[in-house]
Amino acid sequence: MDFRQLEYFLAIVDHGGFNRAAAALYVSQPSRPQAIRALERHVGGSLFHRIGRKAVLTEAGSALVPSAREALHALELARASVGAVRELRGGRLDIAVMASPMVEPLSTMARCFADRYPEVSLSLRAALTSADVIDTVRTGGCELGLLTTSSPLPSTDVVPYHVGDHRLVLVTPLDGPFPAGQPVQREQLGGQRLIVGQRGTGIRAYVDDLRARGIDIHIAVETEHRMAFLPLVLAGVGLAVVTESWAELSERTGALVLDLEPASCQHNILVSRKAQLTPAARAFLEIAVPPTHRDRL
Repeated sequence: MDFRQLEYFLAIVDHGGFNRAAAALYVSQPSRPQAIRALERHVGGSLFHRIGRKAVLTEAGSALVPSAREALHALELARASVGAVRELRGGRLDIAVMASPMVEPLSTMARCFADRYPEVSLSLRAALTSADVIDTVRTGGCELGLLTTSSPLPSTDVVPYHVGDHRLVLVTPLDGPFPAGQPVQREQLGGQRLIVGQRGTGIRAYVDDLRARGIDIHIAVETEHRMAFLPLVLAGVGLAVVTESWAELSERTGALVLDLEPASCQHNILVSRKAQLTPAARAFLEIAVPPTHRDRL
């Protein structure tokens, strides 16, 4: 077994097929099946079910994924630790991010990191829920993750850092049902059509809580694509509850942003693996985490 076989194995897992994995890694056609066959001989079992162009993990393949990620992470850590650790003259940092914090605070974090370490590239992996972020970091898919939550984290398998809060706001068309400049009481959302995200997000939890309180809300659209919220609002499909990180963009595109009362906040949490981090991940944490929280670094 060699690390190139593990790298190709994980590329197939992450990209969903042999052809996509080969394209992502710039691997030649003849070497693809050879690498997997060699790996299967080494572990003593089939790793994938071949279904057309797709590759579906077998039970043995699923069992190998965490160990393969850990092995490649250890190799990356060893490589990164050799040479100019503090200068970070290259490499890549993988971060799992939910949609709302990708607007802010990630944009500011990424700008500051790029200013200081311009030769390190950031690879951002979209995650739908806080549980997805935590699972990706816990299993080694990414070293860091950024999520929003209104409740305690559902896992202790990662190290959390609180990096700020965002209020929830209501986004409506300019000719929507509420006047500009006046907060909207949550009871006033009764009878309104809302665009919501999937279950497992803090914003969806807020909407579900309104319904549990007996406020009659109609869900017009449920989507996991947060970038669809603004076009749908502007098209008059419904209203949307989002974090205030979306406020500036919403107003620039012609929407109206209103405060919600009583106020409700989402906590922005940066999480890291409990295992030793690469220099790039440590450098990102030093930039992103407030000084009062840096004792965890």
